[in-house]
Amino acid sequence: MFYNKTVIRSGLKGAIPVSINKIPSSYRIPLFCAVTLLFWMSMYTSVPIMAPYVEFLGGNHQLAGWIVGMYGISQMLLRIPVGIMSDRFHKRKLFITFGLFFTAIGGLGLWITHDFTWILILRALAGAAAATWVDFTVLFTSYYKHEESTKAIGTISFFNSLGQVLGILSAGWAADSLGWEAAFILGALLGVLGFIGSFFLIEKIEPDAPKITMRAIGNVAADRTLLFVSLLAILSQVLIFATVFGFTPVYATSLGADKFSLSLLSLFANVPVALASLFGGRKWAAKYGEKRMVVWGFILMGIFTFTIPFTHHLWVLMVTQAFAGFGRGLSFTLLMGMSIKHMPAEKRATAMGFFQAIYGLGMFVGPVLMGVIGDWFSLNQGFIVLGILGVFSALLSQWFVRATPKIPAVQSSGSTAAL
Repeated sequence: MFYNKTVIRSGLKGAIPVSINKIPSSYRIPLFCAVTLLFWMSMYTSVPIMAPYVEFLGGNHQLAGWIVGMYGISQMLLRIPVGIMSDRFHKRKLFITFGLFFTAIGGLGLWITHDFTWILILRALAGAAAATWVDFTVLFTSYYKHEESTKAIGTISFFNSLGQVLGILSAGWAADSLGWEAAFILGALLGVLGFIGSFFLIEKIEPDAPKITMRAIGNVAADRTLLFVSLLAILSQVLIFATVFGFTPVYATSLGADKFSLSLLSLFANVPVALASLFGGRKWAAKYGEKRMVVWGFILMGIFTFTIPFTHHLWVLMVTQAFAGFGRGLSFTLLMGMSIKHMPAEKRATAMGFFQAIYGLGMFVGPVLMGVIGDWFSLNQGFIVLGILGVFSALLSQWFVRATPKIPAVQSSGSTAAL
């Protein structure tokens, strides 16, 4: 329940060392999970509805793809610097606070403007906020034992997905009842709440933790395991941001979906992600092996993306996205945990920054590629191509991912943190 370490309780203007023996995990863990929940609720009041919103304003498929993709490209550019600076200065909480500030500003800006240029800029700002997810994952993982990294990632990924689900549902209700802009106001308010909560998070650093060097950064960038799982994460994000956060809602509108139905579609796609993240990261990976879970996750994503053009009823589309979402939760959560599991503490934020920056390429490429295919050919052909890509990704996982031994899912008596 308690650490025998020194931590820093800090605000934006200073830091006070306190003994972590005086800070019960009953405070640290739930608070962090609540702030994480608000962060992703704020973010996902706009992410899933952005493509149909742009087309509602008069944009075409390609413009919608670029605007959705801008969220990913800014993450790709910023996450490595964020990770390096975080490891250099050991100020993870500060980045989390700024991330929540940016989500609030992004929601407010989307409410004010209908100009496509400004919307593009605001989506880039949202990507900058999402880049701080590096520090969320690394700081939360530091509350756990080193060998429990996958368990920690599974836990925080559950609240990531739950925040997305709640944000999507609340945004769908707001947009359907009060108009598109109401969803953006809601996102700004949630961001403000999370921003306030972030001031009370506990900063934890290792005593005498070394600052990362250029040589260490080079070693991280050349790490084979990190590169392999990052490549697979790119393919995962291509599938995700071209479909459920890109053009699956556009396809749903062709089946007669209204704004609330779009939120239900996202609910069906994301609740299984939360469940798979929780059980996959905390239990099934230990029981069945991480590699097997990653492979099956990609298979589910591929098959149920391929089937989208062959569904002609909205409820059937929702079912397919539930299975695809379950696969997404299995594969991506484990890939994230595997990216830092083998890294020493002083390199973890840098490694996570590389991992998240690289998979940010998939967030950009996926919707842009889908938009081009949709305008040149049809969205149906795009979904078929993406389905094949998902199955191909499963084959790459089988070849590239190093098998992990199955271990009994025994709860350690010396666990440093628990929900």
